[in-house]
Amino acid sequence: MKKNIFILLICAFPISNILAQTDYSDSEITKLVLLGTGTPVADPNRSGCSVAIIVNSMPYIVDFGPGVVRKLAAVTEYFSEPDKGIKGLDINNLTHAFLTHLHSDHSTGYPDLILTPWGVGGSGRAIPLEVYGPKGLNNMTEYILKAYEEDIKYRINGIQHNNNQGWRVNSHEIQEEGLIFQDDNVKVEAFPAPHGTWTNAWSFRFTTPDKVIVISGDTGPSDKLIKYAKGADILVHGVYSEKLMHWASMDYFSTHHTSTTELANIAKQAQPKLLVLYHVMPSGVVVQDYLDEISEIYKGKVIFGNDLDRF
Repeated sequence: MKKNIFILLICAFPISNILAQTDYSDSEITKLVLLGTGTPVADPNRSGCSVAIIVNSMPYIVDFGPGVVRKLAAVTEYFSEPDKGIKGLDINNLTHAFLTHLHSDHSTGYPDLILTPWGVGGSGRAIPLEVYGPKGLNNMTEYILKAYEEDIKYRINGIQHNNNQGWRVNSHEIQEEGLIFQDDNVKVEAFPAPHGTWTNAWSFRFTTPDKVIVISGDTGPSDKLIKYAKGADILVHGVYSEKLMHWASMDYFSTHHTSTTELANIAKQAQPKLLVLYHVMPSGVVVQDYLDEISEIYKGKVIFGNDLDRF
């Protein structure tokens, strides 16, 4: 009986957990961590869409799906396994974030991003969070803060004595293509992402002291993306499989997302040093199918991303 129980436990262990947390990084200055590679499907092994670009131990978050802060904590020195954390990384330093669009699978971690780094025993983030994103971000921010008003009051006025700044948010709605943020670590450019009938969705290009990283967000094929991704060190791009997608879903996906064939042609023109696949649809399919479909056209280096992979 004990032998049978042991076998069942081994078989139940998710294969994606074995694949996750691979370290491909080659820079001491810039790290890219896939915090969440999932879709709206509630896959227990893939958190909601989110990427961290970490420069000189400072994190810059792109999208904030469910579980964003805890996933980042998994790669900090304090919470991670010994010698596996990113040195100097602290969730209290979550001070800058960028949102591609308002779809829920990219944004339901927003309250977590606002409140968790601030509300840690009264000693968390002590300055307002700066967030950059599409039209509608200001309303989303206002109503989230209103929803958590009682929690915020209690943490400030109760025995925790939290500071009165770290819960605050300065939200910035992107008005046009181009430079939207710059500090000593990063230069961030936004450019339009065609995503169905969304009138305001964005992709981002990050330039750090030693890397250029482009994050697609949810997008259909785009000449702008080819332009901004030209020669990038890393292109992180969402994708769906034409061969594996059910025909009933094709009208939606063909107008909102990028197929393996389309992405292969984009990469062939942009020639990034590394193409990383995330937000992959449909969920739960064989990884090699995607790599094979892309490799029919594009011969560059491609990695199928998993949560907590590092680049």
